[in-house]
Amino acid sequence: MALLRKINQILLLLLVLTLCMILYNKVHKGSTLKNETDDSESPEELEEEIPVVICAAAGRMGAAMAAINSIYSNTDANVLFYVIGVKNTLSRIRKWIENSKLREIKFKIVEFNPLVLKGKIRPDALRPELLHPLNFVRFYLPLLIQKHEKVIYLDDDVIVQGDIQELYDTKLTLGHAAAFSDDCDLPSTHEMVRSVGMQNTYMGYLDFRKKTVKDLGISPSTCSFNPGVIVANMTEWKHQRITKQLEKWMQKNVEENLYSSSLGGGVATSPMLIVFHGKYSSINPMWHIRHLGWSTETRYSEHFLQEAKLLHWNGRHKPWDSTSVHTDLWKSWYIPDPSGKFKLNRHDS
Repeated sequence: MALLRKINQILLLLLVLTLCMILYNKVHKGSTLKNETDDSESPEELEEEIPVVICAAAGRMGAAMAAINSIYSNTDANVLFYVIGVKNTLSRIRKWIENSKLREIKFKIVEFNPLVLKGKIRPDALRPELLHPLNFVRFYLPLLIQKHEKVIYLDDDVIVQGDIQELYDTKLTLGHAAAFSDDCDLPSTHEMVRSVGMQNTYMGYLDFRKKTVKDLGISPSTCSFNPGVIVANMTEWKHQRITKQLEKWMQKNVEENLYSSSLGGGVATSPMLIVFHGKYSSINPMWHIRHLGWSTETRYSEHFLQEAKLLHWNGRHKPWDSTSVHTDLWKSWYIPDPSGKFKLNRHDS
């Protein structure tokens, strides 16, 4: 009996040792795998991605490339560019990026289908360029960019001089789907606005003679905002059905002519002014210095422009195809078209 008891004790000890070895190997293997995973992840992969949406229309593709170049060159952030185009321009967009210094950027090319706008745009003979389908891409951000919580949208006629991380870090108030720059937010721009006769209130964009507009209860003197630079919260945008609301006002304009380019010059701006009235956060004014395309005569001071984080040539006078002001600031970021199709056609002013 003593011998049998001793054998059982030895077997029990061996069993305990075996279980300990199995547990040790499992823990050690798990730890090793975790370390290998951590080592394989680069700092860039661990860093938050900053999605930036820019449209690249055929006749303005050089503008989009200059904007992208300025953003990429002024930041160390992990930027992912979503370059939006219509079907017949997608291959050209890719070739321009892959055959230039922009080949180093992270990007996705996304097709925008103009059919979504059918029956929603009123013909406008005064500013037909404003009716280009890509001008309305900003209305459909959640349908085009789906995996991100926060997105930056930029018009193609901008140059970024600051670190795009700062713009991305813009705080949005709880319940707000987007942040914009108020047209009255920067005293330094007021003289420019007055000198060229621009409107910076809702009166300049909506026809307040129309009952539908009056019924909104918005004061005509309310300060407007410019949607050429947007920081958007995709969750709130979808929750509030912003796209549906914008489409509703587009259709109402087709039926009732509530706004037009003969007013503020913003066919895409007017429905956004209605939908976001009193429900948006503010962008730092220096992150949207605009009106550079409104006049060939009026200029900002060089010191002021050096302090600006983002410059916007909104208006008729673009730095790539007509007489414009401060074109040297735009030209420094321009990347020639590898195919030779896009050519600068302007006179420096």
